[in-house]
Amino acid sequence: MVGIDTAASLHIMARMNLIHLLFAAGLLLSVSLRSPAQVISTMDDLRWNAPKEKTHVELVEGKIGKAVKFTFEKDSRSAFITSSIKGNPDWDKSAGFSFWVKGFGSNSWGGLQFIYDEDYALRYDFMFPIRGANWTQVVVAWSDLVPVLPGTNAHRLDTTAGRLPSKLRGPWFGKWWYWGDYPAHAFAIDEMRLEPVIEKLQGNCRTDDAALQRFIKKLQAGQPVTIVTMGDSLTDYRHWANREVAWPKLLKEQIRQKYRSEVTIVNPAIGGTQLRQNTVLIPQWLEEAPEPDLVTICFGGNDWEAGMRGPLFKEAYVDTIERVRCATKGKADILVLTTVPSVAQWKARAELGEACRRVAREQNAGLGDTEKAFWAAGEQDKQRLFVNDKVHLSPAGHQLMAETVLKAIEAAAGK
Repeated sequence: MVGIDTAASLHIMARMNLIHLLFAAGLLLSVSLRSPAQVISTMDDLRWNAPKEKTHVELVEGKIGKAVKFTFEKDSRSAFITSSIKGNPDWDKSAGFSFWVKGFGSNSWGGLQFIYDEDYALRYDFMFPIRGANWTQVVVAWSDLVPVLPGTNAHRLDTTAGRLPSKLRGPWFGKWWYWGDYPAHAFAIDEMRLEPVIEKLQGNCRTDDAALQRFIKKLQAGQPVTIVTMGDSLTDYRHWANREVAWPKLLKEQIRQKYRSEVTIVNPAIGGTQLRQNTVLIPQWLEEAPEPDLVTICFGGNDWEAGMRGPLFKEAYVDTIERVRCATKGKADILVLTTVPSVAQWKARAELGEACRRVAREQNAGLGDTEKAFWAAGEQDKQRLFVNDKVHLSPAGHQLMAETVLKAIEAAAGK
């Protein structure tokens, strides 16, 4: 006969065995959910290569098991922590991928990059928030990745067009040269996996209204408006040629005087950059202006120097407009500004300007034909529109830019 103490002990042991069995079953369930066909990386080990300077990787507690913490010191420009991960046919069957991210007090962003088909001239970039101390899931459709260089094979990923995610290598974590700001920051990443289905906004989020009509109606009603000015060094307030006079500020004052509307300018322009690179950074200005009334887009000089030509420039512009519209939930009107000439390349880049005109017509966007405005105003004296480098704008050039944008708005008002 078993004693009371012995019986109690057996009961406790039985309960412990049951708990162990349930725990083991839970582990098996967790492992089964990590289907080999879905997992890109569990992030449970350090299979990442960090440059010796300015970066560091380490294992930390994760959302599930372990996670990898990525640390970047200040001014970690073009410093990437890389992996040997390569795409496979399962990537082509998925809609994209997801990962969990946790921040460590940085008021910044994380960046990732993929190399396509072992060609380092074909790079796809994406930015993601790293604020907050809680784990947050980031879901990335393949089409969310932006081709950031102007190669003839640099197109949006699309399995139906043969642009296959399986040809990607990466991701690499880091910020390439075009970000403009490289503060110290850190974040942890866990559970990178493929996603079979990703729900996204359908279509290109364009409005059926005539170009700029929603924006001009607000002006005519004297309502406040917000304008985002995407651009390069011709628009960037930080560029030395724009510190005293800049066309977005002139435009703000001209609109205020004509329409009595208060104008908020959000200027994310970065000198030295191209259209596609600024497209990657759209989420950055969305925080300040999630639903702006108008987004102006002005690029071309740096794109041309990097080898961008008319047909691909048109494709890149259409892609950017679609991303802006969907990111702003269809609320933003778009104003395309044609590529501004320089003294040395007065009409050499005309195919970029023509691409802009076609985009505006086909995408139901406004058009500010700054190229033709400069050709007309500089017919007798080009130099007066530029500073000494004959590329960046003089006060007269900035004034011409602002007037051209305002005329485009007024032309829309007359429709």
